[in-house]
Amino acid sequence: MTRERLLPPHFSRTLLTIALPIILQNLMQSLVNMLDTIMVGQLGAVAIAAVGLGNQIFFLLNMILFGISSGAAIFVAQYWGKRDIAGVRRTLGLALTLAAVVATLFMLAAMTAPYFLIGLYSNDPLVIQEGGKYLQLVAISYPITAISFVYAQAFRSTEHVRLPMVATLISLTANAILNYLLIFGMGFFPAMGVQGAAVATVVSRTIELIILMGIGYKKKYEAAANLREILSFDTGFAGRYMRVALPVIFNETFWGLGITLQNSIFSHAGTDAISAFNICSTISQLTWIFFIGTGSAAAIIIGKQIGAGQREAAIKSANTFSWFMPALAAVVSIALIPLSMLLPIFFDVEEEILRQARMMLMVLMVSYPFKSFNMCIIVGVCRSGGDTIFAAIMDVLTLWVVALPIGYITALVLGLEPWMAYAFILAEEPIKTIMGFIRLRSQKWLHDVTK
Repeated sequence: MTRERLLPPHFSRTLLTIALPIILQNLMQSLVNMLDTIMVGQLGAVAIAAVGLGNQIFFLLNMILFGISSGAAIFVAQYWGKRDIAGVRRTLGLALTLAAVVATLFMLAAMTAPYFLIGLYSNDPLVIQEGGKYLQLVAISYPITAISFVYAQAFRSTEHVRLPMVATLISLTANAILNYLLIFGMGFFPAMGVQGAAVATVVSRTIELIILMGIGYKKKYEAAANLREILSFDTGFAGRYMRVALPVIFNETFWGLGITLQNSIFSHAGTDAISAFNICSTISQLTWIFFIGTGSAAAIIIGKQIGAGQREAAIKSANTFSWFMPALAAVVSIALIPLSMLLPIFFDVEEEILRQARMMLMVLMVSYPFKSFNMCIIVGVCRSGGDTIFAAIMDVLTLWVVALPIGYITALVLGLEPWMAYAFILAEEPIKTIMGFIRLRSQKWLHDVTK
């Protein structure tokens, strides 16, 4: 089969134009997150576990924000295909309102009950103490991050992908520098430990928001709405938005909650287990960025085609992405092998923690083709086509019915090694792949939500 038959015309160029900036942005995010973990890792396993569990609260918020902004992106991409700028801005306003309210609630909870929240994930008093200190400070960044999140997603959905990348580059560079200065102390900067990492996050997130809004409004991007346009949504539009977006919000919320429970399982299996799991997650982000970028590009491309009335083109793009992403995963996952060998250079922890982390990375490598296909179907195909209820069922049902019960039994009841429990948890991925393939072939995922 020739390349022309495999790939639609201009597929590679369009994909690179949209996906590459998103990949680079996530690469920078992953590198700085890895640097954060490495820096905090110099303080020992307790610090790694404390910051990792502290970030689980933000992870849950992040999933809700992703659900809100992903729901908005469905509308924005299809409105963009119709060149309906008023629709783009109306959608942005509703998403901003929802995101700001949710983030403020999370901030208040984290600032008033930080030790209780960390205690939900760990029974180690040292981890609870350090994690609570981190969480109480980093919570200030939650509303700031929420606003940035929605604007960045709206800019990407209208094909302005470079500004979010530049904003992230500057923000994360500032975060890395401030981490070094505030975690360990230098000159007139005090050595604040994990609290220093929290302060650095707040400052860097503020910088990111200033850049996004400053440049976006100066260049008059389509999503650069004024206050009147932000508040232009009515109850009729809100109801239509929620019918599509609510399953996405539900999906991301309960998926995020499920992932935090996975962390809780490993945390209750021991500080060594959660440290190894956090190291595995940090390293895997360096390779998973390719699929985040490609999946996001798929959603933008397919959503725009649906909005423009190009049904057959949207179906062809969905079919192409469904084989392209697993093929990419099979190649990229090999990078986990050399990365696993470099762990002793980056993490000053016991050899047993490093061994468990290496084995987890090898298990993850095997699952990558399945995981990438599932992401393509859920984020790139079903959501761009407004098929959000099926996407939520596919994603949440397997996590809560398969992965979490198996993880609990293997890690805490049977007492298997952490990497073995992780392997059983990932058994959900092939099940999702079967469900997703059937849905893709049925073409029931394709809907124009703007009509």
